[in-house]
Order: sequence, then C-alpha cells, then structure tokens
Amino acid sequence: MDSEIIKNRIRTIRRRLRKVRINCLIVTKPANVTYTTGFSGDDSWAVITKGAVCLLTDSRYIEQARKECPDCRIIQRVDSLAAAVAKLVKKLKSVETVTVEKSVSLAALGELKRQVKTRVKSAANIIETFRNIKDAGEIAAIKGAARIAAQALKQTLEFIKPGISENELAGMLDFQIRKLGASSSFETIIAFGPNASRPHHQPGRKKLKKNDTVLVDFGVRYKNYCCDLTRCFVVGRPSAFYKRVYNAVQQAQAAALKMVKPGVEIRQVDAVAREVIAGHNLPVYGHGTGHGLGLEVHEEPIVAKNIKGKLQAGQVITIEPAVYIPGKLGVRIEDDILVTETGCEILTRNCQNEPLLST
Repeated sequence: MDSEIIKNRIRTIRRRLRKVRINCLIVTKPANVTYTTGFSGDDSWAVITKGAVCLLTDSRYIEQARKECPDCRIIQRVDSLAAAVAKLVKKLKSVETVTVEKSVSLAALGELKRQVKTRVKSAANIIETFRNIKDAGEIAAIKGAARIAAQALKQTLEFIKPGISENELAGMLDFQIRKLGASSSFETIIAFGPNASRPHHQPGRKKLKKNDTVLVDFGVRYKNYCCDLTRCFVVGRPSAFYKRVYNAVQQAQAAALKMVKPGVEIRQVDAVAREVIAGHNLPVYGHGTGHGLGLEVHEEPIVAKNIKGKLQAGQVITIEPAVYIPGKLGVRIEDDILVTETGCEILTRNCQNEPLLST
C-alpha cells in the first residue's frame, strides 16, 4: 500500500481523534489495522498517538511488517497484545486515557483494563467512518478484484457439465482465482437446483443434472480489497417458473440500481427492490438488498429496510435481491456498485450474466 496514502489517512484520523479528545487509540480490528498501517497479517494491533503509529506484532510477522509498514514503529511482542500495549503506554508520558475499538473481544478488553495503569475506555466506528468512502486507490483495487472475478468465472464455466459436483465446481473456481494472482474473499458458494434456496449453502457432493440450475456466489480479494458477486445459470432447458423468477429478480435489481445516487435514502433502495419481487407475487427475501465492500466483504453501509442514512459518492455497495423457495429453487443476482457524483457505476458489469449455458 502506498506510503503517502497511509500518511494522509493518519493525518485525517488524528484530526478526528483530537476533535473527540482521544490521545491514544488502540486499533484491534484486522481490517482497521490494514487501513491505518498497510499491514495485512494477523494477530496484530496498531496504536495511534499524537506523535507515532506503532504496530504490535510477533516474530511470525516482523519481516512482513517491516516491508509493508515502513512508516510505522514495529514492536515485536513476546507477551499478549494487551501486555504489549501496557508496556508501550507506560513509556508514553502524554497518554492520559487509552481508547480501544469497541469490536475488541471482552476477554482482551478485560486484560487491557488489568494491564494498563491509565484509564481504558472503548469507542465504536472511529476508523470505519473513514473506510466508508473509498479513495481512488481503493476503488482501483476493487475494480481489479472484479476483473479477476470475471475472468475466473469465464474460465470456470466450461466445467459446468452434468455430473460435476458442487464441491468440484467450487474448487475449480477457487483454483482459477489463484491462477490469476488473487485469493477468494470468502468460501465460494455453489448450489445446484433446490440447494440454492439456502442463501449460505455449503457446497457438497450433489451432482449437476442434465436439466438443472446453478447458483454461484463468490468473491475475490486483490491487493487487500474484495469484490462479491452472484450469478445464476441454467443447464439444459429452464422451466417456465424458473424463467419467471429469474426475470423478477433481474427487474428488482434494475429498479434498485436506478435509485443509486448520492443523497438517496438507503432504505429506499432496499424498498424498491422488495416492491418488485412482491409485485410478481413471489416471496420477498429476508436478508438486506446489499452491503458495503472494501477491506472486508461486509462493511458499512448496509442496504436494508431499517437502515437510516443516505448514499454518498465514493461508497462501494452490492445490490443483491433474490427469491428463495425451499425445496424448489433460489435465484440471486449480485453486482458491485460504485456510487458516483451523478449516479453509479457497475464494477462487475463484465462478469458473465447470461443465465442459459450451452452444454
């Protein structure tokens, strides 16, 4: 990650910390550690003060941290993270209160309070507020992930033949992503036929039939940033009912996409997609219509009916309406969307979206 980008982020974050009177922030959430330091390893915390950014890690990651975080003070810990923070804070004479991210585990928070001699409090969404709006580098990384996803899926489609299992097809897709120099951002979902009615179905030994349907939900992580998309395909002859459901979901997504622009109430985007599904006399999905994307597959903003707030330029979200009928079928269409100054840009537009496959 570019050193100047990290420096600019830290300057902006410090202005926020001064405003809310935080003089020592302990960053514990892995994605937030990456955002503030550039470090992409595990089991590490960042400490942001007025004069320094420290990365507390262990011997497994020291070499990696030195390469990824040239502007951080790298501290190799031999004790727990809480104990390492306590030792550091003891040396920082200007620190009156230690503030830790609210997402920290209760066990870690309890240990911090025991180890650190100064006051310890928690705060939520300090770093997430900044991550909500993507900069040019972040958008470029997500676009890169989307390009790899499109190519990986294209190369996997030739393996969609009767007789292949869900597990095998998932493995094929993951392999193509690896070959293209990226990794999967979550466990790939492959669901044949009625298995697709389960939104988070785990691929199994079920084999594809001569006339069948395939739901593919997968993501790519590239340069630490994620994409997330879902496509549905038909092998052989689609039933009239499946075509009806697919068309309804397609129309619901199109209606939601028309709503996406800065200043629009988030819950309105969710509402319009649900109205289309209901208008086709089909069951309305229970999950949200979308979610934010970035360093994590699921982040702010959440696109759902009870969410307050408006869309802002620079946000990257998914739009993924669906219809699920247990024992029969599931159809979900998901794309990644950049909110622009005047509307939106579909980042996954080039990913195969024609449901009928020739086999």
